[in-house]
Amino acid sequence: MPRLSLTTQRLALFGTLLATFGELHPLCDQWVQGPKTAMRKRLYGEDLVHADGSAADPDSTRPTMTSSALGRRAVACHVASYTAVQLGATVAITRAFGYRVKPAALLAGAAVNAGTHAAIDRGALLLWLAKKIGKTGYIEHCQAVRFDDEGELSKELTGPGSAWMELDVLCTNVVAGCAR
Repeated sequence: MPRLSLTTQRLALFGTLLATFGELHPLCDQWVQGPKTAMRKRLYGEDLVHADGSAADPDSTRPTMTSSALGRRAVACHVASYTAVQLGATVAITRAFGYRVKPAALLAGAAVNAGTHAAIDRGALLLWLAKKIGKTGYIEHCQAVRFDDEGELSKELTGPGSAWMELDVLCTNVVAGCAR
C-alpha cells in the first residue's frame, strides 16, 4: 500500500479534527456546560451581584462582584470544561490514528481555541463581527420564543434555536479547526 504524502496526512488530520470539534461543540454547549453558566456568560454591567447572580445591596455581608465579573467568571468556567473535552478528544483521535501531536503544538492550539471561544461566547466580538458583515438583522429576526414559569411568552436573543446560537457555533468551529 502506498504511503500517503505529508500534505495528504495533514489534510486528513485537519478534516478529522474539524469534524470532531463540530460534533463536540454542541455536546459541550448543551450537556457539559451548566444552565447557570450559560445564562450568566453574557452578563455585563457595573451593578453588584452575588456569585449566584442575585442582586446585592450595598450593605451586603456576602461577597459581591459586578455583573461583568460574574459574566467573565461564567465564560471562564465554560471555556475550561470545553477546552478539557476538546483536548481529550484531540489526544484520543490523534492517537487512534497513529499520530503524536507535540505537546507545545497541542497546547498552543488549545490556547488559541480557548481564547477565541471565550471572546465569541462573551458576545461582544460576535456582535461586532455581525455588524461588520451585515448580519445583525438576521440575529434580531431569528430569536427564540420561550414560555416563562408563569406561562408568559418572552423572546430570547442568544439561546438555542436562535441565529445567535448558529453564528456562535459556526465561528467557534471554524476557529477550532484552524487552531488545530
